[in-house]
Amino acid sequence: MLLIDDILLSPYRGLFWVFKEIHKAALEEVEGEAARIRNELTDLYMMLETEQIDEEEFDRREGPLLDRLDELEADEGDEDDEDLDDADMDADAVNEVSEANDEDSEDNQADSADGEDDWEGRE
Repeated sequence: MLLIDDILLSPYRGLFWVFKEIHKAALEEVEGEAARIRNELTDLYMMLETEQIDEEEFDRREGPLLDRLDELEADEGDEDDEDLDDADMDADAVNEVSEANDEDSEDNQADSADGEDDWEGRE
């Protein structure tokens, strides 16, 4: 049976793997963009310190870089929040199933304590 399951589910597992790889590549690209922006900012500060550019040029070039870096960091924070929300939803689902099982168990214990046996009448 497990062999049949593996054969039937292999296309879905392959597709899932492709999506995970695409997601990982996108995250690496975003992280790479943040590092590139930080390097550009470092270069700008060095150019300002060595007086290769003036304050106006520095301010004109620094603004968009800082704005984009803030956007990237805000997006990264939102993704972390979404991951936490997903984990909370998973934990809630587990708690609901656990509570339902506890209620079923209590019902079964109450029935057996009453002396009622559902199997006696079926013979």
